[in-house]
Amino acid sequence: MVFPTYYDPARIGQLYNPNVAVAADFGLKAGLAPAYRDDMRVFLLLVDIQVDFVHPDGALSVPGAVDDTRRIVEWIYAHAGQITQIGATLDSHLPIQIFSPTWWVNEQGEHPAPYTEITSTDVQNGVWIPLYDVAWSHQYVEVLEEQAKKRLMIWPYHTLVGTPGHAVVPALVEAIAYHTAARQTQPHMYIKGMIPKTENYSVIEPEVKVPDHPNGGVNTALMDDLATYDLIYIAGQAKSHCVLETVTSMMRYYPPDVVSKIRILEDAMSSVAHPVIDFEAMAKAQFDTFVSHGLTMTTTTAPIG
Repeated sequence: MVFPTYYDPARIGQLYNPNVAVAADFGLKAGLAPAYRDDMRVFLLLVDIQVDFVHPDGALSVPGAVDDTRRIVEWIYAHAGQITQIGATLDSHLPIQIFSPTWWVNEQGEHPAPYTEITSTDVQNGVWIPLYDVAWSHQYVEVLEEQAKKRLMIWPYHTLVGTPGHAVVPALVEAIAYHTAARQTQPHMYIKGMIPKTENYSVIEPEVKVPDHPNGGVNTALMDDLATYDLIYIAGQAKSHCVLETVTSMMRYYPPDVVSKIRILEDAMSSVAHPVIDFEAMAKAQFDTFVSHGLTMTTTTAPIG
């Protein structure tokens, strides 16, 4: 595969202004058929491939994400003629959210450090005290545990709307622009994570449903759209969280015939590093379970199919 001359793999992990005009021009000259002519319709769902998760100096940098992103970008260039549609999720946050240090204090008025786990017992005993939506916060941590979800994790401030860390990785922006022009198909961008009182790892649903919010339930429109494709490829960050929870939602709601269309690019995602919790082992165990229920794991070196 000969990549476009503007593409420099060494720049993945660096912040720069993507040259969309040049990338689009290369795409226009690629000589590829319009996407609407595809006999086999392939959707590529890119999960949270944003500066804060991928770049080594990102606020919540995922080890291995730079190499993952390089493989994703090169996979797009290599298979642009077969990828019908690209969609990208954007983890999008505000400074005060239930998983942020600002939401909680202890009796001394101190906020929790990033990577602190908050349990329902902690909240009941006043170890951590919510400053916002007090009744909801007490209920929230209980529901997380009752549903066998991860315990509430306090994260570093990340992907805040309007910051450089929120942006899609520049090299990927160029690859998407190339594909858009080459295949005459508009990319889809999915905003998630803007409801302050819940985590929202999955692009399909929040961790805890918020009935009084328009985005507080299952995104059936997105699920219905994805189900119309012949193949659904998924890659991005982090394997242990937003990729895993998105796939978990799909396994929960899709019938077997749709699950059989899903392809996980396992060499294009990595897990969050935590000083105590082995998120990678947890993610691998869950994906192994999904494979036993019909999910297909593949790699960027395998042919599409």
